[in-house]
Amino acid sequence: MESINFSVGIIISTYNNPAWLEKVLWGYLYQTHPADEIVIADDGSKEDTRLLIESFKSKLPIKHVWHEDNGFQKSRILNSALIASQSDYLIFTDQDCIPRKDFIATHLEYAEKGYFLSGGYFKLPMSISLMLKPEDIKNENAFSISWLKKQHMKYNFKCTKLIRNKFFTNLMNVITTAKATWNGCNASAGGKTSLQ
Repeated sequence: MESINFSVGIIISTYNNPAWLEKVLWGYLYQTHPADEIVIADDGSKEDTRLLIESFKSKLPIKHVWHEDNGFQKSRILNSALIASQSDYLIFTDQDCIPRKDFIATHLEYAEKGYFLSGGYFKLPMSISLMLKPEDIKNENAFSISWLKKQHMKYNFKCTKLIRNKFFTNLMNVITTAKATWNGCNASAGGKTSLQ
């Protein structure tokens, strides 16, 4: 991968779900291209979320942006997180989307001035999601079809999203096109300054 001459930040939206947020933060510990900053856009979570975030501040470059819980105001807290961010390029995701090791690197590989990127996600069965441990994310078990099948996940066409083969991925992008939409769980764009 060519060197990146701009900073990259992650904006994670969250609300009162520290158990899921913790699994997501484990994923950012193991990125092949680490984030320069992680801004957690907190739509009014309670103290347990704050304590979890504090426990990760020595391991990850985290900023916690919070406002009082006045009902669903995700857009408002995301705007506050944008203001708090200092990164040139921003990747947006949610509290329940665990990133594979190449999540940031893949966004950066396709980043282009004047465009936004929007990807999908693979939804794990609840039974598997609940049992995930840090080593399952570090060792990429959570993204391995064979490991997931051993955990009794049923195979279907959506499982092809987990195949890590450049040729196959490019082919699927051509034959399974989608409209350009902003998917807040997996999207990115230029931040405060333009890409070089």
